[in-house]
Amino acid sequence: MVESVDSKLLVHELQLGDKLNESVHSARRADFSLLLAMLTDDVQSHSQFLLPQSVCKANVVNDEVLRKEFELPDKAPLALDDRHSIASFNQAELINKNRLSELHLSNVLSPKPLAFRNDARHISHDVLTNTSLYCQKKYSQQKNNLQVSSDDTRLSFDAKGWLKAVHNTIVKAPLLDAIA
Repeated sequence: MVESVDSKLLVHELQLGDKLNESVHSARRADFSLLLAMLTDDVQSHSQFLLPQSVCKANVVNDEVLRKEFELPDKAPLALDDRHSIASFNQAELINKNRLSELHLSNVLSPKPLAFRNDARHISHDVLTNTSLYCQKKYSQQKNNLQVSSDDTRLSFDAKGWLKAVHNTIVKAPLLDAIA
């Protein structure tokens, strides 16, 4: 059901063209309100947040670099990698025998996974159906690895064209008031 609506979703005001501007100048408040209500409620998807970003190069400091610099052990994995490591995850026997110091020592020497399984991308169906169509579309794209990198979705910004449109609006505004 979501796939059939995807192509008709109104994501940002650029899809409306001049309709917002026309409804303001012709005093059609209902049309203006309807057009704004039809836009997605995710503000980050609006066109002003899709402007090109400047690239700034900085020193790359990540977890690996810091662990190597401070001679820290490998970080504990979040979840089991495969079924063969289930035996190492089981620590209940040591706790049952009250050998907590041995358990602590084994975790320091070889960190055990923090959870049995971890799926950071999983969202319950009940939660997903309670979100907007735009959010469902975005989730399905990410799940199917269809998400385009953010650099590809950035819009170009024509500053001169924008200033010209503002100037034309200011110049024509007294004419529209005189006609009405």
